Amino acid sequence: MSATPTWSRRLAALVALAAPLAAAALLLARLHGSFWIFVAALALLFAADVAVWFGLTRRGAGRIAGAVVAVLAAAGFVVVLATHWQGIVVFVILLALIALFGLAARHALHRAPVHVEVVPAPPPGKAALIMNLKSGGGKAERFNLEGEARKRGIEPIILRPGDDLLELAERAIDNGAEVIGMAGGDGSQALVATVASRRDIPHVCIPAGTRNHFALDLGLDRDDVVGALDAYTDGVERRIDLARVNDRVFVNNASLGAYAEVVQSPAYRDAKLETWLKMLPELVGPDAEPMGLRFDDPDGTLVEDATLVLVSNNSYEINHVVGAGTRERIDGGELGVVVARVHGTGIAKLAALQVAGFGARANGLQTWAATTFEVDADGQVDVGLDGEALKLDAPLRFESLPGALRVRVPRHASKPPAAAAVRLTAENLGTLLRTAFGR
Repeated sequence: MSATPTWSRRLAALVALAAPLAAAALLLARLHGSFWIFVAALALLFAADVAVWFGLTRRGAGRIAGAVVAVLAAAGFVVVLATHWQGIVVFVILLALIALFGLAARHALHRAPVHVEVVPAPPPGKAALIMNLKSGGGKAERFNLEGEARKRGIEPIILRPGDDLLELAERAIDNGAEVIGMAGGDGSQALVATVASRRDIPHVCIPAGTRNHFALDLGLDRDDVVGALDAYTDGVERRIDLARVNDRVFVNNASLGAYAEVVQSPAYRDAKLETWLKMLPELVGPDAEPMGLRFDDPDGTLVEDATLVLVSNNSYEINHVVGAGTRERIDGGELGVVVARVHGTGIAKLAALQVAGFGARANGLQTWAATTFEVDADGQVDVGLDGEALKLDAPLRFESLPGALRVRVPRHASKPPAAAAVRLTAENLGTLLRTAFGR
């Protein structure tokens, strides 16, 4: 931060400090005569939340009863608000004050993006792009990616059924490719990145998958599939981390527990929501079997009751609405670990706390960073690795691979959404106070 903040940042800091005070004053004034209305609305909202979870984790009559109660509770919540229109107005004003706080605080704190070392990347003499034509509902074909690649002098390599993606990447490099890319989902990106890292040549990510989380954290526009090809012809190069579990490399994350077991289902790819609804009762319902995962938390305490474990290549933003589910950086040389230790309706409560902004501070959710992490179990463990279903032998040994991959991105790539998040911390509040008073 500069020694003397500009007038606009000082004004923004004052507004950011005043907004929550105004919100608190408004709440106190309104609750003077409407406290029980507020309690009733909150109770109905919580009842709907728990009933939804009850309906998801039960079968037959139990699921129907949960759905009915959820609908009635949600309708009651709407009626309470609709019959007390002043409460709705106050609610809207409160949301506006919260938004004002966020915008003003972001400007006042003037968060500089994490410095990333990049170097200009001239067009390679020979380049290759492997593409999965079926990935992402056929994005590669829809955007004529093969033809667009040829226009730029990039050799397109089509992934056919039965092909070994690792062998295709190795062969392309053996044939002289100086840069190799992948147009497909995150699981395919990880495999090609494994080869690119081993052969020490740049990797290009083309967001032609379904979700493209890796592309998002690289700052790519996931809707601009063709524009991502600019990484070959007008790009910059940087080094990022990879992560590994046993002998498998991943670019995003490895999930164990409930999510991993859903991913294992053959029906998951074609009907994700229906598969979740069908399998949730067995995974986290009252008759669910323990996941059987064992590991030590940062304090050295043995954990044996985890419902879900997520190990990521650097940490995800989970405490802030802005950038939630993305990573501010993927070159920090660490793993992010998220552990859920809640069951039944406890998961519904955790979800409500997450929505309310309490995130990792909620009971039942632990987060920490580490360079290595080990999970033990009896026999094989179901793992969702960058969205791909695997079974790996225990123990699972995770490690960060700092700076293992050279990546090329277009010059117009932006910073990831998590880099824009302003966290409500004591340090940031202190910074706001100092900024407001010109220090």
